[in-house]
This record gives sequence, C-alpha cells and structure tokens, in this order.
Amino acid sequence: MASDLILLVDDSPTEQKIVAAALQGKYRFVTAADGDEAIDKATKEQPRLVILDVVMPKKNGYQVCRHLKTAPETKDIRVILLTTKNQDADKFWGMKQGADAYLTKPFSAGDLLAAVARLY
Repeated sequence: MASDLILLVDDSPTEQKIVAAALQGKYRFVTAADGDEAIDKATKEQPRLVILDVVMPKKNGYQVCRHLKTAPETKDIRVILLTTKNQDADKFWGMKQGADAYLTKPFSAGDLLAAVARLY
C-alpha cells in the first residue's frame, strides 16, 4: 500500500462531514460520493483504508467492498463498512464481502477512531 491516505465514501454530505470531523487532524483523507467514484479513487490513490457506506447510488458498499477485495491492485486495502444497516444478516453479508470491520450509524467518534487505529 502506497499511501497513508483514508478514502471516505458516503453519498450523504452530512454523513461525510460527521466522519471527516472525527478524522480531521489525525489522518489524511479524500472523499467519494458513490460506488463508482470509490473504486476509481481507490485504484488511483491506493489508500491504506476505505471507510465505506453501504446504501449508495450506482454501486452499493457491498459491491464496492467485493470489488476492492478481489481486484489485484486493491485487494490489500482495509475496508470499514459504516452503515445504517444494523441487522445481524447485514453484518454477516458485509464481512462475507471482505470487510475488515463493520460499524453501524449512528456511531461514536471514539468507536470509529478505534476501528481506524486498529486497521490503519
């Protein structure tokens, strides 16, 4: 992995700001607003970690995670799914797609930063 960058992917500008506020001053990050942009940026930027929403237009977070984990150029990037989908089946499916962690919204900044620190 080439960079110390985090890619933050969420189609909601409000959610992006909440996550960005938790990361601000602690990590370098870039954002993407949908699944296609996420795959494009992850391939180009080679972030160390992707914080990924599940419910998004174009490709959802499960599809993006599966793509990143199966493509040779992005397979080593760590993925945290951060989503409103809070059922056990959702978490099971997310981990099955290759996610390294699964957090649900609303989340605490402390929980997010702990997961980031563990995987970063």
